[in-house]
Amino acid sequence: MVHFVGAGSGAADLITVRGARLLREADVIIYAGSLVNPELLEYAESKCSIYNSAQMTLEQVIDVIKSAESEGRTTVRLHTGDSSIYGAVREQFDELDRLGIEYDVCPGVSSFCGAASVMKTEYTLPDVSQTVIITREAGKTPVPERESVKALAAHQSTMVMFLSTSLTEKLQANLLEGGYKEDTPAAVVYKATWPDQKIFRCTVGTLHETVSSNGLYKTSLIIVGNCMGDEYLRSMLYHPEFTTEYRKGTCK
Repeated sequence: MVHFVGAGSGAADLITVRGARLLREADVIIYAGSLVNPELLEYAESKCSIYNSAQMTLEQVIDVIKSAESEGRTTVRLHTGDSSIYGAVREQFDELDRLGIEYDVCPGVSSFCGAASVMKTEYTLPDVSQTVIITREAGKTPVPERESVKALAAHQSTMVMFLSTSLTEKLQANLLEGGYKEDTPAAVVYKATWPDQKIFRCTVGTLHETVSSNGLYKTSLIIVGNCMGDEYLRSMLYHPEFTTEYRKGTCK
């Protein structure tokens, strides 16, 4: 059996209860060493065989899983955050399906949730933004033109950008050309929820300068949007005048 486990946003105790249990029960762990907090490996038993997938190809990962399966051993494939976001898991699923190897998926806390928590920010504020766009700037991996940052910026929604810290000059230009104003709030969160996390608040107009002057180039998320501003409407959900199925409002 293979368990794909989301490692959480960074801090070792932000893995799910189920994820921690699967790590303790694993005979083999293959973890995304470039991004996963190594403290998570302390959940593993001493008998567990551990592999760093940052140094492996897809074929090598599958070979390790095949070997474990032939010996009746359980494998945990430990991915950063939640494996459904930029996790490169579909190609692994397809290979395991082809080989007839059973697997399941344990979700994790994505780093975009971790970033919101450390900034004490709500991405969806009434009358400001009710949509969160998770995307990336085009780099070595292309992005469909219909999903370019410039095209998505036209929505003026909250945007969270992965894998883009080394491309901020291009990113900033596309955000501005797409419709964001220079003074739109932005933030760069380095290693959210890790012990050495850092938060850099800026604007779309100063995004590239902020990233460059602080030497950021990876393991950072970029957040853009007026959800980080000061103006929003109060939610009707807890407004005394609003009636819900659980309570009667005061509005006549």
